[in-house]
Amino acid sequence: QVQLVESGGGLVQAGGSLRLSCAASGRTFSSYYMAWFRQAPKKEREFVAAISYHGGSTYYADSVKGRFTVSRDNAKNTGYLQMNSLKPEDTAVYYCAAQYSGSYYSIDDYLYWGQGTQVTVSS
Repeated sequence: QVQLVESGGGLVQAGGSLRLSCAASGRTFSSYYMAWFRQAPKKEREFVAAISYHGGSTYYADSVKGRFTVSRDNAKNTGYLQMNSLKPEDTAVYYCAAQYSGSYYSIDDYLYWGQGTQVTVSS
């Protein structure tokens, strides 16, 4: 079993930055892929970014490529999502998720989820 807790969300103006954290517990952090998803009001949850077990591979949705950076610190059992040049359309609840294997962008392949953290970008 893995427990995930996100933090770092908040209100920011367009063009600003935020860094989200995902603290993990319950199993060796390096044994699973980690990803970030987001869900805006009245929209489906969507893939944002993912990072492999030891950080050697990263993946991004086209909408955030070049603005967001996913990373992890296995020694601290923590994953991060650095979000720069934020836009109003980035407003959503952001979730971190973990899986042992499967497609990095598929919601259905992620077994463990955090409770989410709200990010609001004002124009």
